[in-house]
Amino acid sequence: MIKTACHCGAVQLEFDDTPEFAVSCNCSICHRLGAHWIYAQTSNVTIQGQTQAYAHGDKNIAFHRCQTCGCTTHWSNLNDPKEGRMAVNIRLADRDLASKIPLRLFDGAESWTFLD
Repeated sequence: MIKTACHCGAVQLEFDDTPEFAVSCNCSICHRLGAHWIYAQTSNVTIQGQTQAYAHGDKNIAFHRCQTCGCTTHWSNLNDPKEGRMAVNIRLADRDLASKIPLRLFDGAESWTFLD
């Protein structure tokens, strides 16, 4: 179980899965957010607290942030919100835990391939 929380603690997530790796994406929004994503089925993540969602482009996913401190907490799947895949920002976890998860670089800006 991986636990994450925004800076003020108003939003907390529990990730009940074992990530193989985290992803740093360079697409237009991920580059700006600076998030490192770990992925799981929506049913394996518990979210406590209120977030504000933002969807752009083709509106397949919505990025969520804490309404109080503004930390980006996760993104949700708008096409299959109950069972689809989602991502949690591992940068909101304990630093020691997050540093043990291998990081892969993903080119979401152009080639849609991993760069490693």
